[in-house]
Amino acid sequence: MIRGPNVIDGYESNAEANAASFRGGWFRTGDLGMLDKDGYLTLSGRLKELINRGGEKIAPLEVDSVLEAHPAVAEAVSFGLPHPTWGEQVAAAVVLSSPADEQELLAYCREHLAEFKVPTTIYLVEAIPRTATGKVQRRFVAEAFAPK
Repeated sequence: MIRGPNVIDGYESNAEANAASFRGGWFRTGDLGMLDKDGYLTLSGRLKELINRGGEKIAPLEVDSVLEAHPAVAEAVSFGLPHPTWGEQVAAAVVLSSPADEQELLAYCREHLAEFKVPTTIYLVEAIPRTATGKVQRRFVAEAFAPK
């Protein structure tokens, strides 16, 4: 949450957005982060991007960073896909920089993540889907791989 003279104090003619976004003069950005002991803020993701697997909240950036630490991975974007029991399951789209397969990447994730955070599926792709402006938006990536 932020506030200050440079922060808007409300949306024009949108009471619903104002009720969801403002609390006591503070604007809820939707960013997730932590302050360290020295007061430095580290952003860890966006609230709307959290994957909810059976009540466990999974930050996609954590999964991304583990996958991107693998020597064969050039880029990774994790996201939630619908699951009939858990609500969502973790999936990831990965661009490789050298040969690797899904099983190798899943084994690597199991070494570095809690089991509930390990993707159930890794899509090996030539490129990550992006918006017209070149940005990666997880919901668009999720839509590209969601079962039809």
